[in-house]
Amino acid sequence: MVTHTRVHLQTLVLLFFVVHLSQPVCVDVPSATEAVLGKSMKLTCIACMKREEIKAKTHVDWFYMPTKEGKSPPNKTHIYKYEVDTPVELDGPFKGRLTWNGSQDLQDVSIEITNVTYNDSGVYECHVVREFEFGFYIPPVTTIHDIKLRVKEKATQDTTALYSEIMMYVLLVFLTLWLLVEMVYCYRKISKSDEQTQDTATNYLAIPSGQKATPAAPVTE
Repeated sequence: MVTHTRVHLQTLVLLFFVVHLSQPVCVDVPSATEAVLGKSMKLTCIACMKREEIKAKTHVDWFYMPTKEGKSPPNKTHIYKYEVDTPVELDGPFKGRLTWNGSQDLQDVSIEITNVTYNDSGVYECHVVREFEFGFYIPPVTTIHDIKLRVKEKATQDTTALYSEIMMYVLLVFLTLWLLVEMVYCYRKISKSDEQTQDTATNYLAIPSGQKATPAAPVTE
């Protein structure tokens, strides 16, 4: 009975680690800054939530500026927004060429530009405002990301990004194989322990009753 209980507990621990490792993780990665003429370009904006279990209302605004220099007031154009669970494309030079490319949990609030032109070069600002619900107190938290985009006629090969992507996949494969090996090892160890316990019980039952150790008779005065 104790062995079966221990087997169930160890199995539950393994399942917990498997589920924990399979959960998606939010990583704040920078956006690409070079676009190719006539192609599509994703403007990546990641705003991770440190406390995902707390509910929050999220509002996203995207702005475009031809240039952003020093302390001079920027000439911002409001090009896109996300509010009340609905993405809205605003009127302007990008009308009809912007699409929502974010995640359902609104930690990734990226957008995509289609049919990129030279005029799309400039600075893009991603404003993420979250209002967390703590009873009657709702503190807003604002996150701003700048993306300086440059449009080129032809794409340039980024060997660093290629190597990084390869290493990422190699690491994922290694961790997956290591987890499988650990699970198989633990399973075999538990099975072997269970078999030894069953063999001991079987051998004990096979001993004739006369040869089994009997408790000593109580001594009476």
